[in-house]
Amino acid sequence: MKFVAMGGGTGLSTLLKGLKKYVRPDRSSDGLVPSLEEFSGAEEPRINELSAIVTVSDDGGSSGRLRREFQVLPPGDIRNCLVALSEDEALLSRLFQFRFSGGRGLKGHSFGNLFLTALTGVTGDFQEAVKVSSEVLVIRGRIIPSTMADIQLEAVLENGRIVQGETQISRSRHPITRIRLVPPNCRPLPQTLEAIAQADVITLGPGSLFTSLLPNLLVRDVTRKIAQSRAAKIYICNLMTQPGETTGFSASDHLRTIYEHCRMALFDYVLLDTVPIAPRLQRRYRAQRSCPVKNDIEELEKLGVQVVLSEIVSEEGANHSAAKWVRHDPDLLARAVLEIAEKHQSLPASKRKT
Repeated sequence: MKFVAMGGGTGLSTLLKGLKKYVRPDRSSDGLVPSLEEFSGAEEPRINELSAIVTVSDDGGSSGRLRREFQVLPPGDIRNCLVALSEDEALLSRLFQFRFSGGRGLKGHSFGNLFLTALTGVTGDFQEAVKVSSEVLVIRGRIIPSTMADIQLEAVLENGRIVQGETQISRSRHPITRIRLVPPNCRPLPQTLEAIAQADVITLGPGSLFTSLLPNLLVRDVTRKIAQSRAAKIYICNLMTQPGETTGFSASDHLRTIYEHCRMALFDYVLLDTVPIAPRLQRRYRAQRSCPVKNDIEELEKLGVQVVLSEIVSEEGANHSAAKWVRHDPDLLARAVLEIAEKHQSLPASKRKT
């Protein structure tokens, strides 16, 4: 199958880390004999092409500094995805994630961000820098920025105030009414639309609803292309609400917000977690005005999606005494998504939504 994963932040890289284990290029077209690894995984789902479409609206931290000083796209989310898809998770991946703790001008920067910025200067093109970095890390898949435009996020809050920039939007404590891109008519790369058109599976999430997920969908023509696809279109809901962005949101609130921004229904499935979050961890989150996202299944079904319940958080991550945060498990998440995709592919073409 051909797989397109859309998002940003740590959520997308978590999914990619699990999916890369299923990436096995189709060797039949080049006349080569499949490897022993490919034969041994014959009964497992196989991803022939894995494309990650990554938002480029970050303006904080190391990415924001490099963006302002060198006029490059923010490299942070791209770097995380490169590391997640890397075959070598030892030295090279650790090097790309290394963050300088001191040094004038260097403190706070990660090596991977500096590497991508330097390559952009050498090649003259950020997209080419991502391609070269992909070759250096020998990644299983390809990474596509959602747009090459220098975009900014702009949010309209419930109180009427307009806030600009991802960092300021994330810090706001007033509910967000709408998010938009500036400039509004930025175009995607041709590879993005081509990947979506050819995809067998398209996922969105997990990730920050307003600052990581919606920016991908607001790029010109992306939503229309997804709506036209007969792929298995899966929204992976967040585990916890995010202060300021999604305070008090249920699962259906997340999906409804996406539909309101896109002005159309997009997804066939919504994937929800079923692992109970330990009271100790819930108290930790409550102190930061966050709580588990409510699985309001009936409301989701009213939106025309099929709800899939699965354990996609490890028991250790949700309940272990040493756990500090609730996180998706890469392997469980990838397996759940691929099971949905396999069932969708078994449906007659007439029953696949368009």
